[in-house]
Amino acid sequence: MLLSTQRGIVVKINNRTQKRADISVLFDGVEASAINYIDLTGDVAEGDEVILNTTAVELKLGTGGNHFVIHNMRHQGLKQADAGHIMKLRYTPYQVKVMTAEEQDSPYHSIFHEFKSLRGFPVLVGTLHSMLLPIAATLKYINPDLNIAYIMTDAAALPIALSNNVELLKEKGIIKATITIGHAFGGDFECINIYNGLITAKEIAKCDLVIVTMGPGIVGTGTPFGFSGIDQGMLLDAANDLGGMSIAVPRISFSDARERHRGISHHSLTVLSTITKTKSNIVIPKLDEVERNYILEQINQLQLSEKHYIVEESGDLFPDVLRFFDIEVETMGRKFQEDKSFFLTGAATAVFANRLFNMD
Repeated sequence: MLLSTQRGIVVKINNRTQKRADISVLFDGVEASAINYIDLTGDVAEGDEVILNTTAVELKLGTGGNHFVIHNMRHQGLKQADAGHIMKLRYTPYQVKVMTAEEQDSPYHSIFHEFKSLRGFPVLVGTLHSMLLPIAATLKYINPDLNIAYIMTDAAALPIALSNNVELLKEKGIIKATITIGHAFGGDFECINIYNGLITAKEIAKCDLVIVTMGPGIVGTGTPFGFSGIDQGMLLDAANDLGGMSIAVPRISFSDARERHRGISHHSLTVLSTITKTKSNIVIPKLDEVERNYILEQINQLQLSEKHYIVEESGDLFPDVLRFFDIEVETMGRKFQEDKSFFLTGAATAVFANRLFNMD
């Protein structure tokens, strides 16, 4: 249960954003990459002596497989801002104080008392973090006037600063506001749970719709319920509980070598057949006949069309989206041409969601 740690010297700053620095550190005569979260350990500079958490790299993990700065020896008296009194990462050595939108001292506190319903507010719920970019970019491509919020759950990465996709989407003006819930932190707004996160997206951030996914780094075990994306079911139910329009983004791929992820992944099938207790819209992209039949057979076997609304929509405009915004996408190391059905699912979901704004 112990952490693996090392002392090292920062030899290079490779990239720096407002909340994160990607650095090179020298220890044991070897230069290695590491991440420094500025909100947790302060800024970092070449020559600083730092203490690193090296656990994930030693285990050769894909998820979380980085060195992380635990402490910068140059900083002996960091002090957090005075505002807020809610702790995230509670009761760990890394607990951090935030001002949540709903807490008593927040200027938005009364909004949560006055809230009645989301009144059909579209809530697009995915699993993998890599779903965020194709959905958001396609929505903005179709309708540049849309105000899009993103809620990052705490099912994977906790600091939103880890996400290069969020940084890119904010930089290009594609998403208007970010909200971090649970123990995830660093968004434009902080909330304690998904319910108040959804209220914040609509009533405080004043967005037209919201996309909800975990941060980078899904965890899976190959067992029916042993994956962190299982919270998609509870998130969809929360959207419906509050009177929203829930839209499920299934994980679809014909490029994953693992049979359990072929077509609609067993992750999505488990969530949509067993975990959700309410009815959602499930968007399936228009694919070639063989792939379409494979997916329809999966849907029929689990009788998903009796529990949910199944919608087929084209995502074929997605290459135009990529060119327009000059962006690239990747999931599990695969780019668009290597895993078209995955990204077309996100684009198709965006097309469907946009149609909701054109209905009388």
